Amino acid sequence: MLPAVPEVLNLPFDAPLDPDEFVRAAMEWHFNPETGSPYWLERAPTLGFDPRADVRSHRDLALFPNVAAELRDVRVEDLIPRGYGPRPDVVGVFESGGTTGAPKRVVLLRDWLDRMLAWSNANLDAHGFGRGANWLGIVPTGPHIVGEFFRGSATTHGTHGFTIDLDPRWVKRLIAQGRGHDADAYAEHLVDQAECVLRSQDIGVLTITPSLLERVARRDDLVKLVNEKVRAIRWGGTRLDPDSRQIYRTEVFPGTVLCGNYGSTMILGMAGERPGLPPEGPCVFDAPGPHVTFSVVDPQTLRPVGYGERGRVLVNHISASFLLPNNLERDLATRIEPPAGRVGDSVADIAPVATFENETVIEGVY
Repeated sequence: MLPAVPEVLNLPFDAPLDPDEFVRAAMEWHFNPETGSPYWLERAPTLGFDPRADVRSHRDLALFPNVAAELRDVRVEDLIPRGYGPRPDVVGVFESGGTTGAPKRVVLLRDWLDRMLAWSNANLDAHGFGRGANWLGIVPTGPHIVGEFFRGSATTHGTHGFTIDLDPRWVKRLIAQGRGHDADAYAEHLVDQAECVLRSQDIGVLTITPSLLERVARRDDLVKLVNEKVRAIRWGGTRLDPDSRQIYRTEVFPGTVLCGNYGSTMILGMAGERPGLPPEGPCVFDAPGPHVTFSVVDPQTLRPVGYGERGRVLVNHISASFLLPNNLERDLATRIEPPAGRVGDSVADIAPVATFENETVIEGVY
């Protein structure tokens, strides 16, 4: 008989819980030989501390090294906790964008996908996204986890999902090779395909990156079509500066709800835009803690910067299905106070660093 996942790790996303109790339960689950993954059980003796004995609070997660780079080579089977048994419900294996070398891989299990979708759908409800609409997404699919989250959102919050495949690696390669004209042509090709779907189908929600939304906004006929049909736009993947965000909300798509999300493969999820933000203020993202938490830190010391100051985004993912603490992401952000009762930081004004892991970061279209 399989050991049960600790109750505190399985509580609904909106249930009140003690974040330190949550962390202790996660350490017991991931480092118990009966339930932990082969990767973490083999890695544990090299850590220099005992996670089951020494990690007693959310703050103690800072003891862990950043092992994200190791996920380029780990067998995906070794990432799945033994507590899920011999036939775990694996939704898929997904890869990072490969911006800074070979991609890293994660395994998405059904229980985490369901939890993330429930959290995301509640955030969309809070922004006034109407349920039951058809969705159109210009998002990476294939090895990229955002495509799976899009499909799940489209069918659980909406009705049907229409997709335009986006290959961010190809765009970044074109830009790196100095083939900006080809990258531009590819982006216009994506928008052309989206227009075809918009003209022929009843689309109520558009999921798109800011760089592609800018291209939509250049076409007067397409802007008119979006305003006639689309009731909500969800953006993410690249940065959206505050001025453009304000213009889209008030001038270009004034009758449409505009809402952002911030996520990545290594986060294994997303943070949602905080509802009720003033139009002139920054776009603030709140993480679905305590499962996913942010800290905005000085990249040299890994100590938090002051509220309102800029720093690197450090992420902890702590769930029953996956453990990746103390991961320094390639993004800069402004540190914002979280909602009352939440652990970690909220973030605003997300932007990529210039270099990451000794490689130049190319933003591209995603």
